[in-house]
Amino acid sequence: MKIAYVSYEVAPFAKVGGLADIAGALPKYLKKIGEDVFVIMPLHKRIKKNYDTKIFEKVVEEYYPITHNFKEPFNVLKSNLPNSDVPIYFIESEVFNTEEVYEDSKLALGSTYFSDAVLTFIREVKNDVEVININDWQTSLIPVYMRHNYISDPTLSKISTVLTIHNLGYQGIFGKDVLDLANLPGYLYNTDALEFFGDINFLKGAILYSDIINTVSKTYAEEIQSPEMGEKLDGVLRIRSDNLYGILNGIDYSENDPKNDDRIFNHIHNYKDKVKNKLKLQEYLNLEKKRDRPVISLISRLYDQKGLDLIFDIMDYVMMLDVNFVVLGTGDKKYEKYFEEIEEKYPGRASANLKFDVDLAQKIYAGSDIFLMPSKYEPCGLGQMFSMRYGTVPVVRYTGGLSDTVVEFDEKTEKGNGFGFFEYESCKLLKAVLKATYYYKMKPEKWEILFNNCMGKNFSMESTASQYRDLYKMALTKKRGAQY
Repeated sequence: MKIAYVSYEVAPFAKVGGLADIAGALPKYLKKIGEDVFVIMPLHKRIKKNYDTKIFEKVVEEYYPITHNFKEPFNVLKSNLPNSDVPIYFIESEVFNTEEVYEDSKLALGSTYFSDAVLTFIREVKNDVEVININDWQTSLIPVYMRHNYISDPTLSKISTVLTIHNLGYQGIFGKDVLDLANLPGYLYNTDALEFFGDINFLKGAILYSDIINTVSKTYAEEIQSPEMGEKLDGVLRIRSDNLYGILNGIDYSENDPKNDDRIFNHIHNYKDKVKNKLKLQEYLNLEKKRDRPVISLISRLYDQKGLDLIFDIMDYVMMLDVNFVVLGTGDKKYEKYFEEIEEKYPGRASANLKFDVDLAQKIYAGSDIFLMPSKYEPCGLGQMFSMRYGTVPVVRYTGGLSDTVVEFDEKTEKGNGFGFFEYESCKLLKAVLKATYYYKMKPEKWEILFNNCMGKNFSMESTASQYRDLYKMALTKKRGAQY
């Protein structure tokens, strides 16, 4: 199949969240299993800062989006995803010349312009595309354009669309005048189309008009059809439930290999190597160097969704357990301030690293003993997969993809790879942390079994890619009305 994978962020070129990691890895694995795939993303300003874009091949110069009302020209540059032969095409325009990937004042313009520019490029240059995989709300107008502005186009009308929802909490909601900007029909402002409580909802449009919808874990696909987790789109998702699937994300094992990763202090082949990383991490972060003191870590965007209020409630109790606490991430200022205060309150025992640092993240994954993810909701989650890949035991709230990847440890059967809780309550998180630290301190032989269980789990992108291929075939069958 000829597949166009469209994302507003792609690692390593521009990364804000987990979407970028998937967009940078999944196409490579699709290529490995024989699919003809390429990636399309905007040429964000930060890419120009971090990469020599002059060496990129220019394949299109001064094209204009076919239908969009903002008549700004764009170029298309070409490179490859690192360590692969998967082409990646960058839409270059002044529209994307913003300091942030998601700059609030330019989001409506950027996402609408990008969507139509992608379709223009595909129609004029890549007209053998069979499937377009869009991701989240920023690309959600692509199937809307195809259904309404390009319904009779001999090229675009034949293409199947797959929408991947990485986080339903972000939907792309704007005033109804955005239809004029995008040059979409005014009749889309109705409850059976894009209208959403008086506004326009981009993601709703993609849910309605994509051939197939999937999200990033089976549990999350079920959860978002409920009023509690559906973010006011549960009714629309239930309408499309026959075409709604859940495919668990994977991680790139070639990029995250504890036996060969030079970003960590020591390659990890066994538990002794794990301990070496832990001692080095304590030293690196100016923590008291103690073999028997568990290192508990949090690598996260610092926002409400991540369950940080629960951590607030129990932090002093956790620190009474004689542990190290390490946090890496940025976000809401109230959370950044809180973790700074924790570092000051517990010198030599707590470390607040309020920044984005991929190399330090790997060191923390490899050097921690326990990894926290007490999320309010978590569509898939990658942190728990990274942590287990490096032998770190996760403590999670069982929701979304966390339910699909973490199994409660059973001492009798010696099965399971972590600890967790269901009710969103701080006392439940504390109980799970107590349980983890108990096994670490009091039953080291069981902890080493936990380490091996984590290391033995397989969350490689290979399985994910195979399931996506099946999804694309379903989309083609649905579009063409016959078995592909």
